[in-house]
Amino acid sequence: MLSISNLSFYFGSRALYDEASLHIKPKDRIGLIGANGTGKSTLLRLIVGEYTPDEGSISKSGDCTIGFLNQDLLSYESEESILTVALQAFEREMVLQKKIDEVLHEMETNYRDELIDQLAKYQEEFEALDGYTVQSKAEEILEGLGFKTADLQTPLKLFSGGWRMRVMLAKLLLQRPSLLLLDEPTNHLDLPSIEWVESYVRNYEGAVIIVSHDRYFLDNCVNAIVEVTGGKLNYYPGNYSFFIEEKALRNEIQRGAYENQQAKIRQTERFIERFKAKASKSRQVQSRVKALEKMDFVDEVIDETARVNFKFTLATQPGKHIFQLEDTSKAYGDKRILTHTDAYVGRGDKVALIGANGKGKSTMLRIIAGTEPVEGKRTTGHNVAFAFYAQHQLEALDVENTILDELRQMGSNKTEAQLRSILGCFLFSNDDVFKKIKVLSGGEKSRVALAKMLLSEANFLLLDEPTNHLDMVSVNILIQALQQYEGTYVIVSHDRYFVSEVANKIWYIEDEQIKEYPGTYDEYVIWQQDREAARKAGVEPAPVAAPKAAAPKPVVNESDAEKKQRQQKLKKLQQEVGELEAKVEELEAKKKAAEEKLADPAVYGNQVSFADHQKSYDAVRQELSRVNDSWEEKMLELESLENN
Repeated sequence: MLSISNLSFYFGSRALYDEASLHIKPKDRIGLIGANGTGKSTLLRLIVGEYTPDEGSISKSGDCTIGFLNQDLLSYESEESILTVALQAFEREMVLQKKIDEVLHEMETNYRDELIDQLAKYQEEFEALDGYTVQSKAEEILEGLGFKTADLQTPLKLFSGGWRMRVMLAKLLLQRPSLLLLDEPTNHLDLPSIEWVESYVRNYEGAVIIVSHDRYFLDNCVNAIVEVTGGKLNYYPGNYSFFIEEKALRNEIQRGAYENQQAKIRQTERFIERFKAKASKSRQVQSRVKALEKMDFVDEVIDETARVNFKFTLATQPGKHIFQLEDTSKAYGDKRILTHTDAYVGRGDKVALIGANGKGKSTMLRIIAGTEPVEGKRTTGHNVAFAFYAQHQLEALDVENTILDELRQMGSNKTEAQLRSILGCFLFSNDDVFKKIKVLSGGEKSRVALAKMLLSEANFLLLDEPTNHLDMVSVNILIQALQQYEGTYVIVSHDRYFVSEVANKIWYIEDEQIKEYPGTYDEYVIWQQDREAARKAGVEPAPVAAPKAAAPKPVVNESDAEKKQRQQKLKKLQQEVGELEAKVEELEAKKKAAEEKLADPAVYGNQVSFADHQKSYDAVRQELSRVNDSWEEKMLELESLENN
């Protein structure tokens, strides 16, 4: 169907592809993966002819038609309705429909035999092309991608870029090319739409190449993975999970071959060095020199698995209760988002808010952050410090700053070495840290903003679609960071793998209520499947667990004396909590100083000195644990007294 042979392509002096080859057959469903900047989107543009290879060839069969969905389509505007734009996929059918309408109109006043023949000819071709079903097909695909029936006559220009992209995807799917090229199709789709596209791609009659960083999406709809690495296209006959296992196996084999070859090279070089001056060994020496020159060298295995190896610190420890909504409602004009709903977040909760677009997920994050007005009671707990990540905050980065300077502004008192170490975890190494923000890609800016947020020492994070524009390595870094994070967070995301790795509670908005499933995403999916099966069987589905709400407060009629006594006790507890917090800060500083001493070569090189410092360190650590426990007890007592 399509063959890529010995492809080489350069950006300046940099080779994106170096004699790369790939053969695409009908019915292939290929996931094209690789780190950002390796040339995945470039390959798609080479296939459609937007770029020309420097060397090699891309050839296709005569009947191969190509459809390409790319991010440039976000800016496409039109005064026409989205249904009309989607119907542009049926170019010949639309021409015939127009001609049929013109002939029928003319026949109203001029009924001639030649018009009847003309009409019959047009209608025959129109019917052969299945023209009478094109509108229903377009409506089905648009609604599958999340549009309501009432939206179909709305002009395209009134929709945001993400929704326009869905219209262009619908148009492309209606064209049914023999080779479908999709560049990050899930970036602007919500979960129901992603699942619909998965089902469509699985049953697509032609071949498909998909650039995606969504692991679940690739697992569910591709039958091969092509990894772009080192200028080559490495083919794996299976889905993404198969690729992970197979690549590990290939790396192990390659690592063994590399080590064996290096041992042989060292042995040969030692022989040459030892006997190069001896005339009696000159023939054997020359033979080994030629063998080295002709050797087909095995590449060293590069470890592409980035690891997060630094500890996130919290500026303050919050109380047990982080955030609560009671009897809360929210509407935009006639559109109701929430109606008399409750929600609760406790310390240590890792919440993922999922569901279709338009349900109010981002609105909910803004309500929690306090930037969105709301009817009802909104309560933030003691010592809660917010940090909010959303795509618009990429614009808040100072474009004239270097990456390193941007992190310095967080005021976390970390040294340059510590900041560089953190940036290394986010894939900025060596001189990369001196790049200016203005030259970074969208994915690189996202990594900088995420690093800043995690350095903020906030104990309550709000993240709105944090994996957008991140490649798989970067998503894995964020997963590790959040798994190590000891605070609390609420995340909005459509990336199912990401959610399954970082959430211990699932929120979803249904019937204008915030509903909670108290478990992981994988458990939630099974529970939802059981609910759906129960509905189909006519059985009442199991109820969802209700979010925690505050217990009703008993009505207490305090006397003046009791009220004064309670206020005195409250003041005393607040003072004790403040003293304990100061003690915790003092002990944490001592603990940090003790750790630095233990890392001092002069200390750990002296057995006696090391033992003394280790003993002091253990004592500080135990005292810190005891004071933290006391602070916890006093905080619970204080919160109980404040809430009564």
